[in-house]
Amino acid sequence: MPTKHFLQLKDFSRADFEYLFERTRWIKDRFKRYEIYQPLRDRTLAMVFEKASTRTRVSFEAGINQLGGIAINLNRGDTQLSRGEPIEDVARVISRMVDGVMIRTFEQVIIERFAANSRVPVINGLTNEYHPCQILADVYTYIEHRGSMEGKTVAWIGDSNNVCSTWLQAASIFGFNVHVSTPPGYEVDPNRAGVGELNHMRSFPDPVDACRGADLVTTDVWTSMGFETESAERRRNFEHWRVDRAMMAAAKPDAVFMHCLPVHRGEEVEAEVIDGPQSVVGDEAENRLHVQKALLEYLVCGPISQ
Repeated sequence: MPTKHFLQLKDFSRADFEYLFERTRWIKDRFKRYEIYQPLRDRTLAMVFEKASTRTRVSFEAGINQLGGIAINLNRGDTQLSRGEPIEDVARVISRMVDGVMIRTFEQVIIERFAANSRVPVINGLTNEYHPCQILADVYTYIEHRGSMEGKTVAWIGDSNNVCSTWLQAASIFGFNVHVSTPPGYEVDPNRAGVGELNHMRSFPDPVDACRGADLVTTDVWTSMGFETESAERRRNFEHWRVDRAMMAAAKPDAVFMHCLPVHRGEEVEAEVIDGPQSVVGDEAENRLHVQKALLEYLVCGPISQ
């Protein structure tokens, strides 16, 4: 069987995700009851970081440890990549020594080149283009709180970045709609988003209109990693794209608010929203741990019946 990778959300089918969510529920329940479950004993996950990380680092390292395996953390400066070794050679060698690789890097092409030369599964921990592990956790969190996302509406407010692109991929997989509101000049590029046609997306110049009737409202920082030189300009351009109480009031009464974190309170979201009763960011962050354990189990062991 060819090695299965998780480089974009659309690499998996809806059936794959339904299986992963079922396993996530089972694994999380065991975790909450302090019951040991270690299907990855003596397995090793290499974690390659070219971008700073808190949640990705902790969730993958804790996750592989809880499953009985170990993690090896590799920063670019710790490897020969910093001295110009081709990524193809790094992939061929590392994948002979470990059972899986998680990479957090810049351009998507980097992780694709690595995966093309890897003998073991490669997981996208974030690239400039996509953040599939985050949306895996977000969709699971919504299902956990409100049930199926089929036919629901997600309001995305702010930059059409890697998280937004991955939400659009999720919409086509799970059958929901995304209302996107961005400042002029920051609109969604379908090719960059990896969705081709935007059948599940509507654009709104006014962010309040995007939130009307939404089941879920979400956003991200105005300036993603790698775009720091644009920070001052983006603060000016995004001033009216701050998720506030008026936007949440326009959404459905039981709408939830999500943010992938870290957050800049007072910029992309009011403190009263992210710290308010509709916010599920704590569960959203924790679920990175549980969905990624299910993902690691699936990629390394294949489907498991309990």
